[in-house]
Amino acid sequence: MKKIKPEELSDAVMEELEKYRDLAAEDLKEAVKETGNSVKKDISASAPVRTGKYKKSWAVKTVSENAEGIEVTVHSRNRYQIAHLLEHGHAKRGGGRVAAIPHIKPAEEKGEEELVRKIKAKLTLGG
Repeated sequence: MKKIKPEELSDAVMEELEKYRDLAAEDLKEAVKETGNSVKKDISASAPVRTGKYKKSWAVKTVSENAEGIEVTVHSRNRYQIAHLLEHGHAKRGGGRVAAIPHIKPAEEKGEEELVRKIKAKLTLGG
């Protein structure tokens, strides 16, 4: 326990709040990274397979990171051109349609729920 004088109270409170902010930011960054990897695994697990190249092409990339936060994106490294065609279906050249194989949207929705759950757990239980 640290003893302080009454006139030093505001400085001491601010110091503790800054420590909490730094810890909370690190917890949030960790939760975002974990969730990004989880979404990547979910997309890969449910992606359609013909040769396996599309399924293996998914990666997590850190877009930006600073002291307060982080932004990651889950993307197909080299098969991004066909992601929307597989997700939503498309018209065939000779007529008719290719059925949609939803694999991105379900993983995204699950990831959003997972991220909220992880953030709540880390901030309420202290990590």
